[in-house]
Amino acid sequence: MKTLFAVFFSVLPAMSISASTLSHDTSMEDHSPHVFSINDLVMMDRVSDPQLSPDGHQVAYNVRSTDYVANKGISAIYVQDLGDSGSKPVKAVEGSSPRWSPDSHHLYYVAPVDGVAQLWRLDFPVGKHGTALTASTTPVQVSHGSLDVDAYKLSPDGKSVLFSYAVFTDCNDLVCTKERLDGRAKDKSTGTVYQKLFVRHWNTWADGRRSQLYMARFNADGSLPAEPTPLSRGIDGDVPSKPFGDDSEFAFSPDGNTVYFSVRVAGNSEPWSTNFDIYKVPADGSATPQDLTEGNKAWDAYPVPSLDGKTLYYLAMKTPGFEADRFAIMALDLATGATHEVDPSWDRSAGGMQISADGKTLLVTADDEGEHPLFAVDASTGKVRKVIGNGAVSAYSVAGKRILLARDDLKRPSDLYTANVEGKDLKQVTHFNAERLKNAKMGDAEFFTFKGWNNETVQGYVVKPVDYKAGHKYPVAFIIHGGPQGAMNNDWSYRWNPQTYAGQGFAVVTINFHGSTGYGQAFTDSISGDWGGKPLEDLKLGWQAALDKYHFLDGDRACALGASYGGYMTYWIAGVWNKPWKCLVDHDGVFDARMMYYATEELWFEERENGGAQFDVPENYEKFNPVNHVKDWRVPMLVVHSGNDFRIPITQGLGAFTALQRQGIPSEFLTFPDENHWVLKPQNSVQWHETVNAWLKKWTAQDASSGKP
Repeated sequence: MKTLFAVFFSVLPAMSISASTLSHDTSMEDHSPHVFSINDLVMMDRVSDPQLSPDGHQVAYNVRSTDYVANKGISAIYVQDLGDSGSKPVKAVEGSSPRWSPDSHHLYYVAPVDGVAQLWRLDFPVGKHGTALTASTTPVQVSHGSLDVDAYKLSPDGKSVLFSYAVFTDCNDLVCTKERLDGRAKDKSTGTVYQKLFVRHWNTWADGRRSQLYMARFNADGSLPAEPTPLSRGIDGDVPSKPFGDDSEFAFSPDGNTVYFSVRVAGNSEPWSTNFDIYKVPADGSATPQDLTEGNKAWDAYPVPSLDGKTLYYLAMKTPGFEADRFAIMALDLATGATHEVDPSWDRSAGGMQISADGKTLLVTADDEGEHPLFAVDASTGKVRKVIGNGAVSAYSVAGKRILLARDDLKRPSDLYTANVEGKDLKQVTHFNAERLKNAKMGDAEFFTFKGWNNETVQGYVVKPVDYKAGHKYPVAFIIHGGPQGAMNNDWSYRWNPQTYAGQGFAVVTINFHGSTGYGQAFTDSISGDWGGKPLEDLKLGWQAALDKYHFLDGDRACALGASYGGYMTYWIAGVWNKPWKCLVDHDGVFDARMMYYATEELWFEERENGGAQFDVPENYEKFNPVNHVKDWRVPMLVVHSGNDFRIPITQGLGAFTALQRQGIPSEFLTFPDENHWVLKPQNSVQWHETVNAWLKKWTAQDASSGKP
C-alpha cells in the first residue's frame, strides 16, 4: 500500500452535501496578508520534472497551474537560460514530459492531438550564448500513432525513441488496438468477463491491454513512422509498471543498440507477486527479450547503464512479495553476468538513480530521518555522502558538473535549484509561488525525538499554529501517516499538509512510528504482522512526549486524523485508545481486515503484512482488526471514502459509518464518486478540507459535548 494521503456543522439525519452548496471564491487568490489556507494550497503552481540540457546551460520543466472554475490542472512546459543571471522562466508550450535532444537545441514533449497524446518537438536556434530559448519555432508534431504515448525516452544519439503504448498483445499493430477499442465503445452491451486478476487496479478496471515497449527511428524530416517496432512482445506484463511507472523503468545502452527494461511477468500470479526482472533486447527488435535477473524472485528495476556500457546498475530488493523492502544498488557485469551490491553498508532504500558525467558516482534519493536528501554513492567503493539535504529533493537532473533539482520543505512548495556535483554553490532558479508565500502566514515546525516501543528512539514533529503566542493553549490535529511504510517528512504536500491546519488555529503533532521509512530497514520491517502493536505504542508515547515538551498543546482539545494505514489506525484507536480524542477523521482506512484481503487488488501487500493469505492464517487478520472493537467506539468520527478507491474499497468506509450510526455516535460520511485513494480535483480538495476543518473546530470548541453516551 503506497504511502498514500463543505462546511457542515451539526449532526443531522443522513443527507448529501454537494460542492454547489459551499461558498467558494472563484478567484481563490488573496493578495493581502492572511493565514495559509486550502485556497492557497490548491492554487499553488506545482513545479516538477526538471530537465537540464546536455550542455548544462538550459533547463526545461513542468508547471501545473490550477483552473479552479474548470476544476482541473493545466500542465505547461517552461524553459530558462542558466547562463543569463537575469533570465526569467519562459512558458514554451502546454504539454508534459519535456526532454532535451543530445545537442540541446531541440525539446521534445507530449501533448494531445484530437484527444490522443502525441510526441512533439520545439526547435531552438543557436544564439550568442548557445541555444536561444526565446526564439523557438512553431511546435512540430513528430508522432502520428493511433494510441496515446504513455511514456518515452530518446536514444543517446537522438535518432531513435522508445515508446510505451497500451495495446492488446494479440494485435499486430497499433491500429488493431484502436479499432478494437472503437468497436467496444459502439457495442450496446456493457458486460465484461474476467478470467484472472487484476480485475481492477488503483482506480482503473482492467480492459485486457498491456503497456508494451516500442522503438521508432526518426525519418529524415524528423517525423516518426505511425507503426513502431515492438520490443517487449511476448511478455505478459506492463512496461512501465502500473499504476505509477515511468520512463525510469527503461533505458538505452550508451551506443543505442540495446534496450534494458524492468517488468513483472503477470501470468495468473500478478496480484500476489513483486517479482520484477530486468530484461535486455536489441533496439531493432531482432531478438526476443532476455531476462538478466531471473535468479532474484524479489523486485529488480530502474536500469542505469554505465557510460562504457560494460556494467548495468539497477535497484533490487531481496524479499519476495515485500514492496517496502530496502532497494539496494546493484551492479551487473554484462560480459560475465556476475552481480554485486554496491552499497551493502548503507541502511537506506535508494530511489531515483542517475549516473554522474564521469561515470564514477551514482546519485540517488532516499528517506533519511525526516528528510529526503540527494546522495552520492561511489560506484566502486559504495561510500555514501549527502549532496543536498534540508528538505526533500523530489526530482533532479545531471549534466556535466551541474545538478538541477526540485526541492521543497514544510514551508515551501517545490522550486528548482542548481548546485555543483559536490552539492555546493546551491542557487534557487525559480520562484513560482513567491508572491503567494509572501502574503500567506504559516506555522513553524520543529522535529523532536522520544523513547518509543522497546525504548527505541522515534522521531516526530510539531507545527505551531499561525500567529502562535507564548503562554496560550491551542487545539491539536494529531496526524497519523499512511503507508504504513512511509513517513511525515520535512516536505511539502498537496494532500495532508500540516500548514492547512496551522492556518486554522491548530497545532499539529505527527509521529514517525515503527514501520516508517528513513530510520533503517529493521525499523521499517518491524510493523509487518504488528499493525496495531508497536505503532500504537509509539503513538501513545509520542503524544505524551509532545504534551510534556510543548506546553502550548491543549491535550483536552485534540482530534486524531489519518488516511490509508493512518485511517486503519484511526479505526483501531477508536476502539482501543479513544480517551485522548474529542473527534476522529478517517480517510480511506481499513475497517475490516478480513474483508480487505478479498476486496483489495494488490494481494502481495496483505499477505506480507499479515504473514500469508487470509484463508491460511485467519487468526493473523483478526489480531488487530478494528471491526472487532466497534462496541467500544464512542468518539465522534468523520468518515471520508471515495468511489474510485480500489486499493481500499468504499465498502470499508460505509461499514464504519454504519457502525457509527447504528450506535448513535455523532458521525458524518463524505464521499467523492469521482476520486480514488486521493482527492485530486481542485474543488473536491477544497470541499475535503472545509469539511474536515469544520469537524475539527466543532469538536474542539471549548463547549463541545462528548460523543457516545
